[in-house]
Amino acid sequence: MKERLDCARASPEGLRAFWEVYAAVANGSLDRPLLSLVYLRVSQINGCPYYIDVHSQELLNMGMTVEKLGQVPVWRNAGPLFNARERSGLAWAEIVTRVVETRVPDVDYEAATAEFNDKELSDLTYAVGLMNALNRIGIAFRLKPAAAGTD
Repeated sequence: MKERLDCARASPEGLRAFWEVYAAVANGSLDRPLLSLVYLRVSQINGCPYYIDVHSQELLNMGMTVEKLGQVPVWRNAGPLFNARERSGLAWAEIVTRVVETRVPDVDYEAATAEFNDKELSDLTYAVGLMNALNRIGIAFRLKPAAAGTD
C-alpha cells in the first residue's frame, strides 16, 4: 500500500489544528495510558493501521504487557485484566465511535458519568472524536505504520 498524500506538507495549518486538540486532551484530566488505550480501541474499530501501530507501541513503551494489549479488542471478556476506569473508557470509546449505529443511549451515558466527572468525560469525548478524525485522515491518505517498513 502506497501513501497517497503528505497532508502535513499540503496543509500544515489543518494538521496543526488537530495537534492543538491532541495537546489539549493530553494535558487534560485523563492519564496518558487511558488515553492511549482509548485511541488504540478507536483505531481498531476504524481499521486504521497507522494509528493502531502508533498507540500499540505507546502502550508497550508505557509498560502494558503484550498479553493485555492483545486483549484490547475483546476487553469485555478479559475478566479483571482491565480495571473499572479502563472498561468504562473503552465502552464510551466504542459507543461514541459507532454513533451512527448506537445514537449514544442514555444508559451508556449514565454508565460513563458514574466513572468520569464532567471534565473527564468531556476530555474523553474530545479524545474519541479526535482519534476518529485522525483515523479518517490516516486511512484516506494511506499513512503507513512504522511496523510496515518501507517500500
